[in-house]
Amino acid sequence: MSMQEKPIRVLYSFPHKLGADRICYTAWQQVNGLSAAGADILACPGVLHRPVPASVRVWPTLSWGKLRISYKVVGTMRALAMHDHIVARRLEKLKNQIDIVHTWPDAALETLRTAARLGIPTVLERPNAHTRYAYESVNAECRQLGVPLPVGHEYEYNTVKLSKEEAEYRETFRLLCPSDFVVKTFLDEGFVSEKLVRHQYGFDGTTYRCDRKTSPTSGLTMLFAGVCAVRKGLHYALEAWLQSPASREGTFLIAGDFLDAYRDKLASELAHPSIRVLGYRTDVPELMRTSDLFVLPSIEEGSALVTSEARGSGCVLLVSDAAGAVCKHMENALVHRVGDVAALTRHITMLHEDRALLERLRESSLSTIGEITWDVAGRRLLEVYRMVITSKQKTLGTTSQTTARL
Repeated sequence: MSMQEKPIRVLYSFPHKLGADRICYTAWQQVNGLSAAGADILACPGVLHRPVPASVRVWPTLSWGKLRISYKVVGTMRALAMHDHIVARRLEKLKNQIDIVHTWPDAALETLRTAARLGIPTVLERPNAHTRYAYESVNAECRQLGVPLPVGHEYEYNTVKLSKEEAEYRETFRLLCPSDFVVKTFLDEGFVSEKLVRHQYGFDGTTYRCDRKTSPTSGLTMLFAGVCAVRKGLHYALEAWLQSPASREGTFLIAGDFLDAYRDKLASELAHPSIRVLGYRTDVPELMRTSDLFVLPSIEEGSALVTSEARGSGCVLLVSDAAGAVCKHMENALVHRVGDVAALTRHITMLHEDRALLERLRESSLSTIGEITWDVAGRRLLEVYRMVITSKQKTLGTTSQTTARL
């Protein structure tokens, strides 16, 4: 049976709570999509937080029945190291039962080295840009705004964490990049293109769906949803909105928790009568269904899931080229360069003044949302696995031939 016919046997190593929030949700959806695509998956999460398909074998590393190791008590980085060590030891006994190993940052180094010694290809997920770029860009933006990051914040410059992640970058066979922006940050750091492979994330079409029929004739509703942090560029969105005539008739909804210093910095803009600060919300799908535009002028991202969710809900995207959104400028969205407030202002104004353009972009976006679901992402990732396995086999073959000649 050829590799195209037989199920690919995947060891999926995820050190956190599979199925919880943020990257835990991303990883859970990847496992579901891979399973639907026909992969044979052995999932090794730190903890299984949400059920996965029955075909997925689950072997947690930091939990046994109801007993769990507390990430807070032992320390997150120590817990991640424990996970990595356990997965590496398990892999030793699975040499001929695994075709590829999928790892996640900060808990992969020992597993990657073990897999390399055993000749098993590996991929390392990159849910964000190169960490050095992320640290430098976010900290520079914070300094410019005069908004300090809290001690221990995930984007506070951490040389130990950076060193570990850069070691993982070197050790993995391929880096999984969910957007062209992520690829660029690695190319800029000197990585060769062959090491970087593109895949994509998706959205849940049962939760995020479009019910509206036409665009509004009165004021527009623009939505921002997510953590209200400097890296998300909310300050750029506020500046552009208030400079646009759209703010005279429309409403800008902001859903998400604020960093206190950031909220204080933006207090005067947030007090504008066209702006509604909603705080943390659990009804984001409904907010999206009742909004016309979704704005995300991020400084640094991997590939923000919320942009695909907004597309599925019928919003027209207004995003920076660092948001990692699956979209095309003037085809199904409007994209601006990071920090280009003038361009973002023009884009908001264009859609405020030209409702026919708004409708064309929305219809074009909705016509292709079937290409960005989690099932499609799972099939694409499985094809990436096949390419990586083939590439590894060629590499091993070349090495063997070279050794033989020597």
